[in-house]
Amino acid sequence: MAANAYVLLTVEPQLTDEVAERLNAIPRALVRQVLGPHDMIVELAEDTAVDITSVVRSKIRPIPGVTSTVTCLWLEGAEIQAGGE
Repeated sequence: MAANAYVLLTVEPQLTDEVAERLNAIPRALVRQVLGPHDMIVELAEDTAVDITSVVRSKIRPIPGVTSTVTCLWLEGAEIQAGGE
């Protein structure tokens, strides 16, 4: 089962370009600069949730200028029933 995540980043304004450049170097990552409560959204696709966690911890959070992250994980093929049943 594939794992995917949106990682919402808050970035120091003066380092936005450098952060985007480093994020774009991450394989299988789609990087978007956005307006709103977050500065960037990275869509990640990996084999497992553990792999997503590893990318966030070892390749995204350590980037100078990244001040916070929120990771929204979803699993491809996971079924959710409406109505809580």
